Amino acid sequence: MPWLTVLIFLPLVGGAWIWVRANGQVEYARRGALFVTTVELVIVNFVWLVAEPGGDGYLYIERHAWIPAVGIQYLLAMDGLSLVLVLLTALLGPIAVLVSWNAIQHNWPAFAFLLLASQAGIMGVFLSFDLVLFYVFWELMLVPMYFLVGLWGHERRLYAAYKFFLFTVTGSLLMLVAILGIYFVHGEQTGNNTFDYFQLLNTDVSGTRGMWLMLGFFVAFAVKIPLFPVHSWLPDAHTEAPTAGSIILAGLLLKTGAYGLLRFCLPLFPEASAAFAPVGMALGVVGILYGALLALVQEDMKRLIAYSSVSHLGFVVFGIYAWNLHGLSGAVILMLAHGVTTGAMFALVGMLEERSKTRQLSEFGGLLSPMPRLGAFLLLFTLSSMGMPGLANFVGEFLVLAGVFQHAAGLGVAGALGIIFGVVYLLWMYQRAMLGALRRERRWVDLKRREMVSLGIFAAAVLWLGLYPAPFLDILQGPLGVIMESGPHLSTGEVSGGQ
Repeated sequence: MPWLTVLIFLPLVGGAWIWVRANGQVEYARRGALFVTTVELVIVNFVWLVAEPGGDGYLYIERHAWIPAVGIQYLLAMDGLSLVLVLLTALLGPIAVLVSWNAIQHNWPAFAFLLLASQAGIMGVFLSFDLVLFYVFWELMLVPMYFLVGLWGHERRLYAAYKFFLFTVTGSLLMLVAILGIYFVHGEQTGNNTFDYFQLLNTDVSGTRGMWLMLGFFVAFAVKIPLFPVHSWLPDAHTEAPTAGSIILAGLLLKTGAYGLLRFCLPLFPEASAAFAPVGMALGVVGILYGALLALVQEDMKRLIAYSSVSHLGFVVFGIYAWNLHGLSGAVILMLAHGVTTGAMFALVGMLEERSKTRQLSEFGGLLSPMPRLGAFLLLFTLSSMGMPGLANFVGEFLVLAGVFQHAAGLGVAGALGIIFGVVYLLWMYQRAMLGALRRERRWVDLKRREMVSLGIFAAAVLWLGLYPAPFLDILQGPLGVIMESGPHLSTGEVSGGQ
């Protein structure tokens, strides 16, 4: 059974079926989208349970000729790194549908199709091992998100959609040039023109040429993460996107950039990436502090969480360029933690906005009394985002700092300051929204059953990652060990659930 192909095309085909067959029926579109995303989640878990790694460490590989004249293949593969991100993608699918149940007021069939198409594109990014195929999915996943923001967003949705598309496409074109560059370099060295990732790993791209090719990939991934100074599209996109769009953006699209660094920049260009590592770590620190400081001055809850994403993804880049097993493991765990924690916070802000028609902190206050269930969930996810021990973010941040301190204690201290700033702006947000006197007298309605289900899934994921991350660390041991060995910083310690 070609499970990887099923994971990519089931959401796309299911979404197209819903769009064509719903005939404007909102309930059909809602239930159909929930069914397709739930089946996708079940298949991913089944694939995880029955997977048996081969001698090369890969769980599944699918290879078929596509355009053999120029060395392009339909090449899909899954290792532990791909698996954990595919799990996250499948998990956020049904949640995005549930939080949109009443929030989307028009054209649900088209919305369902675009949401599922976005999920299909992201699955393709995490599973493609032919560079042209990867680039196809990398570009295709932008199109449904553009329409999700532009058609179902808020007041400045068109501006945000244009800005998102312009930034990301510009970075992608630089990556396309770099893909062609390594293709021709490999052809010159071996006489074999191919876009096969496994063969390109053996290409000698040292010196200035390797640095320029690596930077072509790096810029595309930095825009998507996003790293300072190419981050400015993110707050606008998050602020104007519908709740489901913000969840997909924060939980998945940003992770494709960090995944690209791990999968392509470091293994394909080890010499150039090693030379660039101090700059990468410095950019990570700047992102951590810059995002945290800007979050401190935001009045819009959604914008505050968006800037917190810039800060948290700075930690991910920080760990990646530490280039040891602690840093790499912490970066990936933090990617998962950020996906569930920040996704949950965007969901909660969307639920508040549905009830109050505002996201301004000045309009809230004292909401813990009329909405204790919402207040309890928001407290859990706020504590997780702060890095509280026992919750998801702590494990990733701890491992990242442990990895960074092995090479640059000063940068580690600077990164730790970002955690302190995070405590300040997150507690400030919670206090203003939930505590004190009730500022607006109205009939506040606490969480309903459907909302409790979606937030309960997020809460279970946050607690699992915080209390028992061992299964994920064990899955990542092999692929991250390979990445680590390709670089100059070797660590003899292991980060394993069994130790």
